[in-house]
Amino acid sequence: MSQKKMALKDLSLNNTALWPTHYKIIFCSIIAAFIIGLVWYFVVTGQREQLAKLEIEEGNLRTDFETKQGRAANLEPLKLQLAQMEQQLQQMLRQLPSKTEMPDLIIDISQTALATGITNELFQPGPEAPKEFYAEKPIQLRMVGTYHQFGAFVSGVASLPRVVIMTMHNIVLTPRNPSPGAKIGPNSVLQLAGTVKTYRYLDDTETAGAGAAAAPPAAPPATPAPQGGNH
Repeated sequence: MSQKKMALKDLSLNNTALWPTHYKIIFCSIIAAFIIGLVWYFVVTGQREQLAKLEIEEGNLRTDFETKQGRAANLEPLKLQLAQMEQQLQQMLRQLPSKTEMPDLIIDISQTALATGITNELFQPGPEAPKEFYAEKPIQLRMVGTYHQFGAFVSGVASLPRVVIMTMHNIVLTPRNPSPGAKIGPNSVLQLAGTVKTYRYLDDTETAGAGAAAAPPAAPPATPAPQGGNH
């Protein structure tokens, strides 16, 4: 054992060629293990981290692909559904009064109020306000009647031949000349004042004109710069 220790002590890195064979094998194994450790630390470990990142990215891309694939699969049914909804919208709009029918419709609404016994103290149509697919017509009114008469008026408007949509804005219903301490009953005289709006559809020419009016004006052509002449 002492000779072996002396032999180990006598070993020098300057004369490795003279080392015994088993020492050379051990030394080479140590060097190889050290090199493998360095390679593992600097190369394999870095690649494993990169591989983990790529796996996460692959999962995200797969999820994104599956989401977009599902949307693409539903695109055609959604397009068909949108076309059906647009067709239904056009059919509903066509049920509204047209431009030529609007004046007669306003007269019919006024006459319906008179037929139910309501007094029209004010019935003043205002200018139209065109929207994207329709136009709204405001009417300022002040009517005097009872609860039953106002109910009959609403029922009569609903039974007109054309579909009539009326929305109320700032409507106030108050007793007309109330007596002190008197209770409001079904036959009490009431005053209804405010603004109602009725609607009509825009025909194709009006819709095209509204779209052209909404488009930004074209830029004027550039004026060429004057060229200097010889004097």
